[in-house]
Amino acid sequence: MPVAMKKPHTEEDMVTIRLRVRRGNASKIKSYAYSVESEGEPTFTLEEVFPELAGKEKQVYLRGIRYREDLTQKQLADLAGIPQRHISEMENGKRPIGKENAKKLAKVLNADYRMFL
Repeated sequence: MPVAMKKPHTEEDMVTIRLRVRRGNASKIKSYAYSVESEGEPTFTLEEVFPELAGKEKQVYLRGIRYREDLTQKQLADLAGIPQRHISEMENGKRPIGKENAKKLAKVLNADYRMFL
């Protein structure tokens, strides 16, 4: 019976990721990155690395992808047809994003709408 085996990583499999994190979290991020690359090392959950972000994945994703597209909240609101105050409330976790708004945001931000849900 054949057994699935992992392929060794090649340069084609690798990407460079740059992150800006708080100084206090930098060592945790480095440790996590090394553990992902080398098998057998412990891994950390998002809550362990960023306890202040626990349960805020959607809001962080919305703000991060808006930043990636170099848009202000007002610009995103105009493009998506959603009031700017709603964008702010969504990013701060005070308003749920909802399926319809997720689809509007995803279209403007070139993302998968399910990441906002």
